[in-house]
Amino acid sequence: MGCQVEIADKIVAHKADYLLALKGNQPTLEADVVDYFRTAPAAELVTTTTVEKGHGRIETRTYTASKVVDWIVSERSYPGRPRFTTIKTIVKVDTRTEHVDRSTFDTRTYISSATLDIERIARAARSHWGVESMHWLLDVEFKDDLSRYRSGHGAKNMAVIRRFALDLVRHLKTKGSIKTRRKRAGWNTDFLLQVLQITR
Repeated sequence: MGCQVEIADKIVAHKADYLLALKGNQPTLEADVVDYFRTAPAAELVTTTTVEKGHGRIETRTYTASKVVDWIVSERSYPGRPRFTTIKTIVKVDTRTEHVDRSTFDTRTYISSATLDIERIARAARSHWGVESMHWLLDVEFKDDLSRYRSGHGAKNMAVIRRFALDLVRHLKTKGSIKTRRKRAGWNTDFLLQVLQITR
């Protein structure tokens, strides 16, 4: 959803850089980037690898990036004009996750308006999970996507309240999942007071 030309242009217009994941909503561009990395000369690529251990698994991520983007064009636009006019870097992230009994592999591709700085890009790509994790929690635990607020300030106000509540429950150092802590706060006023009195 976020990988849209209009969103990319607004980010750049506000003097910021984007790193947008290429998924099903940009199938032609995604396929082109995958093909590029499959056949690109090594001289055009910059690579770094990170290894993280935790939660019973080892995650090895290989970040490969290139600033050779002048070939990117779109069939949906008039001939010769790039669909995204601010792309400066393309990125591929290969992830290998090793569990005790199995290994899984995943590859993601991104476009970015930032100049090629592989360490910065690696940090930004890794932080995507933090954002996705929060949205997943809001949807699963707080039923955010089922909200019927659609007009006026209601939707925005409730989004702020849900994020505030999630932050409070998340920072309470006690046993149980976020879902369990949230339910417990609804059932037990003493526990609710503990949640509301959190200081960081």
